[in-house]
Amino acid sequence: MPTDDDDMPRPKIAHQIGQDLSMLSVDELAQRVRLLRDEITRVENEMTKKRASRDAAANFFKS
Repeated sequence: MPTDDDDMPRPKIAHQIGQDLSMLSVDELAQRVRLLRDEITRVENEMTKKRASRDAAANFFKS
């Protein structure tokens, strides 16, 4: 018996690592580069937050 989730449209994958890029236009490739740069920034920001939390905890317990 299908669930309601089966009826929902699946989000389009914007980029998949290792995917064949030969059929994409220059504009599509540029869009992917922007997407990946934005994702890198997002990941780096999360790393910065986690380091700050870890450092704050380490400093608290050193005292």
